Amino acid sequence: MFVEHPQRVALHNEIHARPFGGVTSPARCSCIAFQAGEEFDEDVRDHFVAFCNRYSLTPPAADQKYFEAACDGFSVIWERHAEFTVYVFKRMEPFDNPFEDPVINLVPQDWLSETPGQLMVGLHIVVETAERSADEISRLFDHNGLTGSRVLGGTAQVWTDFRLHGDGFGRILIKDQGMEQLQAGRLVQRLKEIEVYRMMALLAFPLAHCATPKVSEIDTRLSDITAEMASKTQTNDEETLSKLTDLAAQTEEMAASLNYRFSAARAYYRIVQARLTELREERVEGVQTITEFMERRLAPAMRTCQNIGDRLEVLSKRVARANNLLRTRVDILLEAQNRDLLASMDRRVKLQLRLQQTVEGLSVAAITYYAVGLLGYLFKALKDAGVPINDRAATGIAVPVVLAAIWISMRRIRKVLHREDNIDSDKVNKTY
Repeated sequence: MFVEHPQRVALHNEIHARPFGGVTSPARCSCIAFQAGEEFDEDVRDHFVAFCNRYSLTPPAADQKYFEAACDGFSVIWERHAEFTVYVFKRMEPFDNPFEDPVINLVPQDWLSETPGQLMVGLHIVVETAERSADEISRLFDHNGLTGSRVLGGTAQVWTDFRLHGDGFGRILIKDQGMEQLQAGRLVQRLKEIEVYRMMALLAFPLAHCATPKVSEIDTRLSDITAEMASKTQTNDEETLSKLTDLAAQTEEMAASLNYRFSAARAYYRIVQARLTELREERVEGVQTITEFMERRLAPAMRTCQNIGDRLEVLSKRVARANNLLRTRVDILLEAQNRDLLASMDRRVKLQLRLQQTVEGLSVAAITYYAVGLLGYLFKALKDAGVPINDRAATGIAVPVVLAAIWISMRRIRKVLHREDNIDSDKVNKTY
């Protein structure tokens, strides 16, 4: 009945794009995440297709970003993200020591060694119903300081030390106190995502540390240039403009190199905060909660990144304002120079006009001289032809007449040229 949008089904199913299967206690999970950007898409997919071929699994479709299947003795979850890839291996069967024989030992080691990208997260998550004393739990984490809480309305307890152990993996112990199967699966997924997104957010922290001295240096140099511009001493504007342009280039280059990483860190941090809220933690007396630990350690790092990003943005605006001020000052100086140049040109034009008028007066005298000479010849010829005329008197009388005629003619010519010049100027002004 309707014209359906070509992406309607895909958008509708997006909310189900990354389901996490249920988990039944006791269960063990091994999660690994590799930083592998979009340039590794083909390699990541080919690598996982090779895994599927080993276990005779139907590989994910070309546009599929999530895949879950059962293998021999364990199940696998594959998640492809823009910047990283996550592999989760689950095994639901009884055990004695939660972290002694992790599920990842069942995965072919040669395949693991060829995983594209760089390892960011290694995490073992155990779900059990066994009652353990505080000393037993502490021994599972090598007697490190523990962080834990009751979650999901008291249906589970979560314990971790946020440390890497001898195998290079972190550890999380979940005590099942009445969770449903899907509820346990969602809890494992949230804890896994908290660790993965926490690490991805912290990628920006070393960059912020490295950028701090550079930002401070640019800030100091900009302050020096601004103080130099504000001083009354004469400065080389061309040199100052060159310095400001160099600062602007450095600031923009640094901002361009850090902007993506800082933006991604903010997005990852928001996801971590959302997942922590979803845990609905309740305090275990005497133990720091996971949210408190994260806010004490992760929040300052994110604020440092935010601070550097804000400083870069402010520096960029300050450099632009200083550049505009300098250009305004240069423009004013140029306008003053142009005004002086125009005044000088005006004086020259006036001098040229006076010289031209002098030359015109001499020209009138010269033309009159030659014209009267020609008339003198004419009068002599008439006298010789028998015409009763005094050639000398006629020549003398002709001098003022010729002079007046030439002078009047020159004035008329000048007026005509001046009128035509005004008409052309009016046309140009109307055009613009």
